[in-house]
Amino acid sequence: MTKKLLIVESPSKARTIKKYLGADFTVLASVGHIRDLPEKELGIDIEKDFKPKYVTIKGKTKIIQQLKAAAKDADTIYLAPDPDREGEAIAWHIAAALKVPEDRILRVLFNEITKSGVQYGIKHPRKIDLSLVNAQQARRVVDRLVGYQVSPVLWKTLYRGLSAGRVQSVALRIICEREAEINNFVAREFWDLTVDLEATENQQFTAKCVKIAGKKPDIPDEKTVRRHETVLKNATYIIDSVKEKEVSKSPPPPFITSTLQQETTRRFHYPATKTMVIAQQLYEGIDIGGERVGLITYMRTDSVRISKEAIDGVRDFVSKRFGPEYLPNNPRYFKTRKKNIQDAHEGIRPTRFDLSPDQISEHLSPDQKKLYQLIWNRFAASQMAPARYQQKTVDVKAGDYLFRVVSNDLVFDGFLKAWREEKKEEVSRKLPEKLTQGEEVSLIKLNTEQKFTEPPSRFSEGTLIKELDNLGIGRPSTYASIVSTILNRKYVERKTGTLIPTDLGKTVNQILVQNMPKIVNVKFTAEMEEDLDEVEGNKKAWLDVIREFYKPFKESLDSFDTQRKQIKASLHEKTDEKCELCGSEMVIKWSRNGKFMACSGFPECRNTRPILDTPAENLPEKTCPKCEGKMVVKQGRYGKFWACSNYPKCKTTEPFTLNIACPEPGCEGKLVEKRTRKGKTFYGCSAYPNCKFATWNEPVAAACPSCNFGILERKESRSKGSIIICPKCKTEFEEQDERLKK
Repeated sequence: MTKKLLIVESPSKARTIKKYLGADFTVLASVGHIRDLPEKELGIDIEKDFKPKYVTIKGKTKIIQQLKAAAKDADTIYLAPDPDREGEAIAWHIAAALKVPEDRILRVLFNEITKSGVQYGIKHPRKIDLSLVNAQQARRVVDRLVGYQVSPVLWKTLYRGLSAGRVQSVALRIICEREAEINNFVAREFWDLTVDLEATENQQFTAKCVKIAGKKPDIPDEKTVRRHETVLKNATYIIDSVKEKEVSKSPPPPFITSTLQQETTRRFHYPATKTMVIAQQLYEGIDIGGERVGLITYMRTDSVRISKEAIDGVRDFVSKRFGPEYLPNNPRYFKTRKKNIQDAHEGIRPTRFDLSPDQISEHLSPDQKKLYQLIWNRFAASQMAPARYQQKTVDVKAGDYLFRVVSNDLVFDGFLKAWREEKKEEVSRKLPEKLTQGEEVSLIKLNTEQKFTEPPSRFSEGTLIKELDNLGIGRPSTYASIVSTILNRKYVERKTGTLIPTDLGKTVNQILVQNMPKIVNVKFTAEMEEDLDEVEGNKKAWLDVIREFYKPFKESLDSFDTQRKQIKASLHEKTDEKCELCGSEMVIKWSRNGKFMACSGFPECRNTRPILDTPAENLPEKTCPKCEGKMVVKQGRYGKFWACSNYPKCKTTEPFTLNIACPEPGCEGKLVEKRTRKGKTFYGCSAYPNCKFATWNEPVAAACPSCNFGILERKESRSKGSIIICPKCKTEFEEQDERLKK
């Protein structure tokens, strides 16, 4: 009879762990959650003090039966889902489903899926921590209350299928407010002053004006800069001070979830969800020479704490790999400055220092290798000596003007041997070796440069996650899902690596901010995270958190629901256009496919038409080939099309083409803008299915000057922005290229 049963979430994790345990262990996987709130109902009895209703997830009945059968034959059952709140809740649900005596069930945590990590977890079991379970329950219940009670009001206000979420709505608000800052930004002119100077022995250097009359320079226009220029051309330049010192730069701490996602977004342009999928694979185990090995520690963490054993291991690696001079005398310990961190496990690090990325590269996919290398290098650098620079600062005075130049020469690379930020760093200026205080230098050239202040940058996935982390919104396990949700809901679109709110996103945000300001609020959401942390720390009852949340939430929700008709009416935008069928004014409304124009005479007149980039007067006159009625442009699920205005009596439709000929040889079709089932725009031939030409990029009505292919395409590049490219020969062109206008 099998004595011990160990249950994890993932089959791949189960395969890895099985190798580290003896024959008396059976290792099975729950394949994620087995119970949850029901999909098609609220699942929370508000009248019975927010009692949640848990049901078996569809498709999990057979898995539960297998787990129960194995549990009957086991003396001890170890529950080992991931070591976080969600994993604790999964363990709790599994225990409830098994229906075995509580004294036979133990909870174990694996911070790393290695032999030592698994054996340590087995030797240090505990009971299921109900404080962790209740913190997760509170989050789940609150999120369900928001999602299932606010979303229907949004449906009635705009259209069915929209969603609102406690955290996703705040993330959307942050993006929309940044976009408003950018749109409202007014650039301010300013000028920089630099001087090219010459010291003895023809040694030259350039210095920048940093003070005028003891204050930071404020040169707002050309008139002012010319006045300064007149003074400086006749000034005497004296070296006021020469200071030299050695400065050091310490390495960054090991990765936590948010910094890992930020770095992979910046370096590799990975979505946060992709980063976490790859990290999960490395954590659960990779097959290396017939043995499955967990290569990194648990990747959902906000702690930079590292075990003594790991520090000893990496210090030994650093000494052997880079030399003893790269190893500081004492280990480096990092502290997390944020409050309310979940310090249950370590920062993200490699589990084995005998398996470097180069040694096992053949066993890793390209994406796995890139991420493993990144984690490896960052952790190794964290225990290496600081980089040292020789810094030289020279101040030059010219009357009331102070100019400064600073050079930083790398003396010892230290941790930079393993880790560089790969940011655009200012090139260190070369300074003459012999400069002395009081020495007079000659003016060679006075340089003035006009500049303008720039608006704040749009968020990328990485910088949004950084902002959420700094504001205390969300937790390591939620960052990726927050971003993916607002993208999937089409509230935000990703363009050249940045997140831009769509018209739909702006409208949803406007409705929620105006009508539920207490709920869609950064401070309120951050305080909720703190309350959940207090539940985890057994300092607060989870039902108290829900009760405190629900009262202001219900007040806002009731007010929102009461005013939804007025809100909906306020969203209808009047236009100057008349209905071609009845002469009434056309108004702009919302539908699942976005904004559209509709007759204000509804329901007597049901005429609609899309809002086109092309003005209505520029559209060609078109007559129905069947009934000779007027053809109008409409917006369907899969894009724009011509339809007979006599619908439903006449149901004739024709494709709405771009007036760009299909580039396929012998094809007489025109290119048509279409949409996939999921709403993504693409361009295909009107002669489909006889011609199957299609492209994701916007077609440009110009033949390629290089290879004479029939069209070019406008493509968004992360590094170059919008470019024109030939889909056949891949030659790139600038928008202003005269050859494209022929």
